[in-house]
Amino acid sequence: MVSGEVEGRRRVPWALLGVISAGGILGSLARYGISEAFGHGPAEFAWATFLINVSGCLLIGVLMAAITEVWEAHPLTRPFLGIGVLGGYTTFSAYVVDAQRALDVGQARTALLYLAVTPVCALAAVFAGTRATRLAARPLKRRPRS
Repeated sequence: MVSGEVEGRRRVPWALLGVISAGGILGSLARYGISEAFGHGPAEFAWATFLINVSGCLLIGVLMAAITEVWEAHPLTRPFLGIGVLGGYTTFSAYVVDAQRALDVGQARTALLYLAVTPVCALAAVFAGTRATRLAARPLKRRPRS
């Protein structure tokens, strides 16, 4: 029998599924609240979705640098925050729908700008979050004794 299996079947990782689900609820509620607070029409640039995706990518960069390079995190930290909270918070599916809605109302320029700018800013945000965390953590890291 393989470790983690019971009578030929894999055990369900309930703790892992629970933290991802709880995090997903929190992230999705945050995204919904921001989207409602800063709604937009189909012809407008989708600022709420843009800011959600870019800020989520920034936080993903911070999280990954923090838990892989700065401190040892509990094994459920990454699934809770990374997959759950930030996975539920970011919404690249809405990004595509927003662009399609702009195209549907004849706003090709807005749609193309939005489609081009979002992934560039999202990737820059991951880089910035990672870099800022590394720089901020530099004084915290233990240096080898001479």
